[in-house]
Amino acid sequence: MTRRSTRPARRIVVVGNGMTGARFAEEVARRDPDGHRVHLTVVGAEPGPAYNRVLLPGLLEGAYTPGDIALPEPEGPGITRLRGTAATGLDPASRTVHLDTGERLDYDDLVLATGARAALPPLPGLTAPDGTPAEGVTALRDLADHRRLENLVRPGAPAVVLGGGVLGLETARALAASGVRVTVVEAAPWIMRRQIDRACAGVLAAAYEDLGVRVHAWRVADRWAPGTGLVLDDGTVLPGDAVVVTAGVRPAADLAEKAGLATAHGVQVDDRLSTSDPRVHAIGDCAAHPGGGAGLVQPGYEQARVLADLLTGTDPAARYTGARPVTRLKATGIDLTAMGATDEDKAAHGTESVVVSDPAKRRYARLDVAEGRVTGAVLLGFPEAAPEVSRLFDRAAAVPEDRLALLQGLPAAAGEDGGGAESGRGEAHVCRCNAVTRTDIEQAWLDGARTRPAVAQATRATTGCGGCTRDVDAILKAMDSTKGAAKVG
Repeated sequence: MTRRSTRPARRIVVVGNGMTGARFAEEVARRDPDGHRVHLTVVGAEPGPAYNRVLLPGLLEGAYTPGDIALPEPEGPGITRLRGTAATGLDPASRTVHLDTGERLDYDDLVLATGARAALPPLPGLTAPDGTPAEGVTALRDLADHRRLENLVRPGAPAVVLGGGVLGLETARALAASGVRVTVVEAAPWIMRRQIDRACAGVLAAAYEDLGVRVHAWRVADRWAPGTGLVLDDGTVLPGDAVVVTAGVRPAADLAEKAGLATAHGVQVDDRLSTSDPRVHAIGDCAAHPGGGAGLVQPGYEQARVLADLLTGTDPAARYTGARPVTRLKATGIDLTAMGATDEDKAAHGTESVVVSDPAKRRYARLDVAEGRVTGAVLLGFPEAAPEVSRLFDRAAAVPEDRLALLQGLPAAAGEDGGGAESGRGEAHVCRCNAVTRTDIEQAWLDGARTRPAVAQATRATTGCGGCTRDVDAILKAMDSTKGAAKVG
């Protein structure tokens, strides 16, 4: 006979109902579905349910509907949700959270999942006197920004994207696919400066030009002129009815800072995701861990899993030790995967590099190897190689001897032992954010999940960064074709 504890459930308050906050709530519900161990209160400033903000460019393009980007929100006796409610302060001494309704919530443990905010550069014309975006200016961080942008742009009219990082390029491609004439401006020497090397950036920029997007790298903006466009520091005017600012974010650490918690580039946390107050925790983009992870979906989800293990008592030894970032550019017609350090100026001594450059076909690959392990890679137009290279990078596994074959995605290279048991063999993840393999997706199909939303519900695939959406669709198409042919035969 199992005896249930008569002790009251621990009160956990989560501030933030974005991607990481919603995932934490889901992880807690999986461990404690009846609410016997903890009672969770989720405070979200936005009025609606949780959604995947990473997929907003796809929503803009029409590749997704609002329902497609919705995130799971489990209900149960141990969960209370306060939507359209903002936390205005916290008092670690009394363990209370102050809400904009005037109410106070008591907690035993507090989880900050407040994310990050768009950072508007100090350019004349970008902000109104009250600090909000000026006429024709928007970010793309939430659904309100999405609605604002939809009202600002129209097919055939010009728009400017300020910032050539991942979000900027995904937004530019989505706008171009909607018929908008788009120009991208990046102040760094090349686009996606943090993820890819200069040579790859040149090929990527050419691929964007093919799609109708003009790319201006190493150009400095001077001011925004509403109704005219973006004026560069050399006087060049880039016409635009709207400017979408994707030039960086700022961790939303105000609550922690005002409460006296340690902050530096976010809310400082240790391997237990605890702040300088052991009863307050931080996860996702607002958290600053020595091992990194802010700005990426998969590390945020890993943090949510670890903290759920700790606060429900499921695994007191759980720890978050840092991120091994893998980035996929989610832009129609572009297949780019990047991981680790790939800038030749940052490459460690003793690093060997294999480079394949085919600008005419808009393809480029670079594989950096040190001590027989992948330290970085860039794969533009090499989709067959991405899963295996990502697997080797994730697991710090030994690289096959034929590295060119690996970049070509040849079975012989993927099938080499490359070091025996030490190589960490195992099936590559289709959805890295949620550790979902092809076998998992095929099994879900066999169990009746025949559509992408059904597979997402069964496996969580596509509910992270969205970079695996095309792969999941391809697997489903192949399964439909193969099994359909088998039935006919």
